[in-house]
Amino acid sequence: MLSFNNLSLRRGSNLLFQSVSFTIHKRNKVGLVGANGTGKTSLFKMIQGEFESDSGDFNYPPDLRISCLDQEVPGSEEHALSYVLSGDHKLANIQNAIKKAEKEEDYAALGDLHSQFEDHDGFSAKSRAEQLMVGLGFTESDFSKALNDFSGGWRVRLNLAKTLMQPSDLLLLDEPTNHLDLDTIIWLGNWIKSFQGALLLISHDREFLDECVDHIAHIHNQQIELYSGNYTQFEARKAARLAELESNYNKQQREIAHMQSFVRRFKAKATKARQAQSRIKALERMELIAPAHIDSPFSFNIPETDKISNPLLTLEGAVLGYKTSIVSDVKVSFRPGDRIGLLGVNGAGKSTLIKSLNGDIDLLDGLKREGKNLVVGYFSQHQVDDLDLQKNAIQHIQSIDERASEAEIRNFLGGFNFRDNKAKDAIKNFSGGEKARLALAKIAFRKPNLLLMDEPTNHLDMDMRQALTVALQDFEGAILLISHDRHLLANTVDEFLIIDKGKLSRFNGDLEDYRTLILKGSVNNESVKDKKEAISKLQKKEVKSIKTNIISLEKTLKRLQRKLSEVNDKLNSPDSYNEDSGNNFHDLLREQVNLISEIENAEQEWLELNQKLDEFI
Repeated sequence: MLSFNNLSLRRGSNLLFQSVSFTIHKRNKVGLVGANGTGKTSLFKMIQGEFESDSGDFNYPPDLRISCLDQEVPGSEEHALSYVLSGDHKLANIQNAIKKAEKEEDYAALGDLHSQFEDHDGFSAKSRAEQLMVGLGFTESDFSKALNDFSGGWRVRLNLAKTLMQPSDLLLLDEPTNHLDLDTIIWLGNWIKSFQGALLLISHDREFLDECVDHIAHIHNQQIELYSGNYTQFEARKAARLAELESNYNKQQREIAHMQSFVRRFKAKATKARQAQSRIKALERMELIAPAHIDSPFSFNIPETDKISNPLLTLEGAVLGYKTSIVSDVKVSFRPGDRIGLLGVNGAGKSTLIKSLNGDIDLLDGLKREGKNLVVGYFSQHQVDDLDLQKNAIQHIQSIDERASEAEIRNFLGGFNFRDNKAKDAIKNFSGGEKARLALAKIAFRKPNLLLMDEPTNHLDMDMRQALTVALQDFEGAILLISHDRHLLANTVDEFLIIDKGKLSRFNGDLEDYRTLILKGSVNNESVKDKKEAISKLQKKEVKSIKTNIISLEKTLKRLQRKLSEVNDKLNSPDSYNEDSGNNFHDLLREQVNLISEIENAEQEWLELNQKLDEFI
C-alpha cells in the first residue's frame, strides 16, 4: 500500500536516512521509533507531500485516504463539535453543496446530494463525532464551546478527535499520547485496535506501542529497518544484535545482574498482594529489556539527603482546591520507602493534590505537617516552562549549589547526556525533551527525599524513560507519581491511591484492574458518570440515526425493486425484440444488471444496519 524504494532524505545539511526500502501493507500497524532528531516527523511530512526526498521514491495508490494528526490548533470562535466534524472533508463538502443547492432551489442536484450524504453515513456523523469527543475526555457541555475556550493540551485532543473522524486508509499519529492522561490513553489504544486501516505511529510509550502495533520501523544509523512484532519483541531482537560484540555482551551481563539483584530485593520484602505480584512480573520483564538499552546515552541516579524524617509529610483532614473544594477529608502520610502511584480520571484532582503537597496551593482546611529534614523534588510541566532560557545547563545546576565545581557539575550532567559544548548551550536552543531532562537533572542534584512527579515522561524518548525508570527503582526516598506511562508506573510503584468522587483512598488492584474499570466505565467518579450518561445519550442518537437510515434504505429498495420489475416486464414482452418498439434490448439488459447490483448493495447495507441496531437493543 505504501512502498519506499531506495529513499534518501536530508533536512538542510543533515542526512536523516539513505537508500531506505520497505513496504507498509493494508492494515499493518507500524510503530516508528528512533532517537529524537533521527527523522520520524520528517518522514511523516514527506508522506504528506510537504517536501520531497533527495533520491529514490515512495508510492501509494492515488485514491489512498491519509489522515494525519496536527500538533497545533489555532484558536478561533468555531465550536468544538463543528471543528471535529470538519475532519470528514468529503462530508463537509457534501453538506456545503446541499446548503448551496437549497439556497439556489436546485432540486435536481439536491436529490443526488442527499443520496451522497446517505451513502457517506452522514446521518450518524454528529453522533460519531460526539462519541470521539467523550472518549477523549470532553463532556457534553464542551461540544458548543469555542476553540478559544480550550487550553493548548485540550486543543490537541480536539485535533486528535478531528483526525480520527476523518475516514482514512492510512492514519499517521505523531506522539498522540503527549497531552493525554492514562484513562484517555487506554480508550485510544482500544479505538486503534478496532481501526480497520493501516497505522504509522510515532510514540515513546512502550505499553501503548505494544498494545497498538504489529510492526516496528526502527530509524538508526541513517537506515530504517522494519521488524514484525510489537515493541517488546523488537527490543529482544535489538538486545541479541547488540550482544554480538563482546564488549556489549559484558555490559549487558552487568546490567542484567543489577536488575536481578533489584528484583531479588523486592521479592524478599513483597507481600502476596496483587499489586506486589504485578510489580514482580513487571520487574522480571525489565530484566529482559535492559540489555537492549546498554547503548543508551543516559545513566544517572537520584541521590537522597543524608538526613531524613519519618514521616516526611502528612496531611490530616485536608480540603484541597482553589476557591472551592476539589478533594476533601484527605488523610495521607509519606514515609521513606513509600512508592505510590496516583490514579483518577481527568479533572479528579491529582495535580491539585501534588501542588498542595508541594505548597503551590494552600490548604482550604485541615493540617499539613512537614518533617524537619524534608527535601521535596517536584516535577511538573511548569518546571520545564520556568527554566531560564538565557542560562545554560551548568549555570542552572550552579544556581542550586554555588560551591559545586564545574568539573563536578559536568560529570553529573553527562549522565543526562549534556556533554561537552551542549552543557554550555543556552536553554533557548533546547528541544522539549532536552528541557525536560534538565528539569529532572535539577531535581536529582538537590538530593530530595520525597519525589512528587506529575507526568515526568512527556517529551522523553525511550532510552531516557528507561534510565528514569531505573533511577526511580534505586531511589530510597518516597515517591508519589502521576503518569500515563504504564511501564514506568508498573516498575516503580508498590501501591496505588485513587482520587474518586472528591475523596482520596487506596486502590486495591493493579493497572490491569484499572484498565478494565476504565473500559467498562466502572470507576465511580462523577465525571465518569457524566461520561456514561453522555455516551447513553449519544447511543440513543445513533439508534435514531440507524433507524432513519433503515427506513430510507427500505424506501430505496422498494423504488429499485419497482424499477427492476418494470425492466423485467419489458424484457419478458415479445415487443422488446421488435426494433420498432422503442426499447433497446441491450440497454434493458444493462439496466437489469445495474439494478440487481444496486439492490444487492442496498440489501447488504440494510442487513449491516439491522445487525448494528441489534447491538444497541
